[in-house]
Amino acid sequence: MKMSQITQEKIQKLMDIFYARIRVHKELGEIFNRAIGTSDEQWEAHKKKIGNFWMGMLLGEGDYQGNPMRAHIELPPFPRELFDAWLGLFEECLHQIFDQKDTETILQKAQVIAQRFQYMLYEVKH
Repeated sequence: MKMSQITQEKIQKLMDIFYARIRVHKELGEIFNRAIGTSDEQWEAHKKKIGNFWMGMLLGEGDYQGNPMRAHIELPPFPRELFDAWLGLFEECLHQIFDQKDTETILQKAQVIAQRFQYMLYEVKH
């Protein structure tokens, strides 16, 4: 049986590639830069935090502290369609780092999270 190729190093590489693309994305970049800030230090802190989130989700490791649902609910409203843009970009970056099986595993988790966030943001009254 082949061992999983999901490692802390690969998750960190995913964070680097993905967020470099997010920062300059036509629509997503504006939202993320407003929420995170525009300095490299702010982005490094965000990548570390979200990397820890994914290490917990995928490896049962990391020291993620936060409430991702609340963080997204507290953002200024943004179009629901941007979740598709986020997922598409995330999938492209996954393919650069992981094999097909691991990409599918991680993408499936990301899709479930995105669906839950969309439900809370757009269908539940706050």
